[in-house]
Amino acid sequence: MGLLSEGNPLSWEETKKLADHVREHGIQQFINLYHRLKDRQGDILKWGDEVEYIIVKFDDEQKVARVALKAKDLLSQLNEKELNDPNGVKSLWRPEYGAYMIEGTPGKPFGGLMAHFNLVEANMRYRREEVTELLASDECVMSITNFPRLGAPNFTYPLHQPRPEDPLSSARSLYFPDEAIFPGHPRFKTLTRNIRMRRGEKVSIKLKVFKDVNTQLPVEGAPPGEPDVVLLDAMGFGMGCCCLQLTFQACNITEARRLYDQLAPLCPIMLALTAASPVYRGYLTESDCRWNVISSSVDCRTLEERGLLPLNESKFRIAKSRYDSIDSYLSPEGAKYNDVPLTYDDDVYNRLIQGGIDHLLAQHVAHLFIRDTVSLFSEKVHQNDNEDTDHFENIQSTNWQTMRFKPPPPNSSIGWRVEFRPCEAQISDFENAAIVCFVVLLTRVILSYQLNFLTPISKVDENMQTAQKRDACRKQKFWFRKSSKSTEQRAAQCVQLNGTAATAPSSTTTTTTNGKETHLNGSAKLNGHGNGLNGNTNNGGIDSDHTDTDDEENELFQLLTINEIFNGKPDVFPGLVPLIRSYLQSMEVDTDTHCTIEQYLRFIQKRAAGELITTATWIREQVLNHPEYKKDSVVSERINYDLLKRIQRIQEGKHIEVALLGQGNHSKTKDFIPPALQKQLAKTGCCEDK
Repeated sequence: MGLLSEGNPLSWEETKKLADHVREHGIQQFINLYHRLKDRQGDILKWGDEVEYIIVKFDDEQKVARVALKAKDLLSQLNEKELNDPNGVKSLWRPEYGAYMIEGTPGKPFGGLMAHFNLVEANMRYRREEVTELLASDECVMSITNFPRLGAPNFTYPLHQPRPEDPLSSARSLYFPDEAIFPGHPRFKTLTRNIRMRRGEKVSIKLKVFKDVNTQLPVEGAPPGEPDVVLLDAMGFGMGCCCLQLTFQACNITEARRLYDQLAPLCPIMLALTAASPVYRGYLTESDCRWNVISSSVDCRTLEERGLLPLNESKFRIAKSRYDSIDSYLSPEGAKYNDVPLTYDDDVYNRLIQGGIDHLLAQHVAHLFIRDTVSLFSEKVHQNDNEDTDHFENIQSTNWQTMRFKPPPPNSSIGWRVEFRPCEAQISDFENAAIVCFVVLLTRVILSYQLNFLTPISKVDENMQTAQKRDACRKQKFWFRKSSKSTEQRAAQCVQLNGTAATAPSSTTTTTTNGKETHLNGSAKLNGHGNGLNGNTNNGGIDSDHTDTDDEENELFQLLTINEIFNGKPDVFPGLVPLIRSYLQSMEVDTDTHCTIEQYLRFIQKRAAGELITTATWIREQVLNHPEYKKDSVVSERINYDLLKRIQRIQEGKHIEVALLGQGNHSKTKDFIPPALQKQLAKTGCCEDK
């Protein structure tokens, strides 16, 4: 959720008066931080996932499922281990927006060893079990993106009712009671209130209902003149959703900026692949994803900023919510693809330039700072700009974009990082681990092969909207960059440098080359560019700054299906999975880790090909095929109960859902690196990363 400062929250009127103060000092803090750390080099790859969960309470007599408002009590118990042994815990737990939500991460980041990929799923499983032990027998922790009846009558346990006319209510929602907002930190209700007050009205989230033969129009609560709209009116409908996020540490600021840019075009692609939320407020909708819902749920732009009134009191027309896809690239290679006008204050931009920040980074930060602070604590108003960064983080952490470029915290061993934010939460630990490992491997392929996925920002924006359409994973096409001959030559050359052919391995747990089995010992390291490196390039003299400028600009981009992007299209793009497989042939991988990764890659391939369906499509089919469904677009309490009960059985491994997971996936994940491998790593000097 972002920065959780301690203290007493200021009222909106007090916060509003200090907006320029926060902006001015936040910019200075960034300039100071940048100059302290811009030359930092040699950080090794570290990475970690964040999985958000919903706590569900089942009433098996009444056949009803509700969200359990017990996150505060759960967190107090979960955090005891961390308080007692901060360096020895296997998981960390943090609050999220909903009083029914918690966020879990690994106790320590994973590192640059191939063997670490085999730890991810086991750690996710441990997290789920750790929470489950603290729950009652009629409760369940679920990694679902959205509770289907969130905002429908009586969706909370204990029961609470909305208070739209209560002036003390933060949300003033017709559907979402304040009690469903996490009560353990003032940030969440403060954000809810201040976003509404800055906007000048409640947020307005509009989703088209899925029209079935008996769908009643207008939908209950639909705005005038929009009878087919499911209206959501509170921040909780968006920030009350769950997601799956990843953070990577780069070796330096240049690599971080490059990863930020190269991953940005992949955000809508991964959003479509992980689509998991077709039901809102108890209605089937035409959307499969949470993204636009969250974007609208924190849209604090005024009528003037949205272009609905002439500019008078506001400075700018602002094209997007503060929760949306990125608006500009940060690397020099990406500059020419910044084809969308970028709004920023010239004075702020010039101050950054005068402070020694380059144009691309200066316009990025200046664009973030067109936003006002929407949460400020009295104890944090006056800061030392040479040491503190809270004012910068105040604005940075409330620009919730598909990618986040993260400077190192002050006085920390943590380096420059990027955060990958689009993915929806999946039902099972296997699926979530597969997504995480796939994206991490992709970052290594991008750096090793010097791949170029840069796509005009306008086309990335278009892809973000396409990704959320019903069954986009199988039915839509996305703008994607063709690979040039130079791209494929670089990939092939990198593999050949390691004496391995560039063909995809079989589905067995070993790789063969010319009929000989390749030794897989797990000691390969993933840091930096190339194979087994810590920030040094070993690409046989391949130009590391090469971009595909040999292609004609107007032929660089084609509309491709998800299947073609992941599995390849002849003479257009080799496919993300084949590129990863090619890369893995240049790495030495222990047998168990290789088996696990191969299971993940096959799962990704099959979902991309449509052989397995997305969670969103599966949920939709469960509703449509339920015996009590009346072809009216309504997800009743009984349908919701049965759906969540089935999800519980899937995540516990008691039911194999073939449409989602095939005949079952059994990775060889472990919660430790085997002792024999640890000994070998110690001999090769890799033990510092275990």
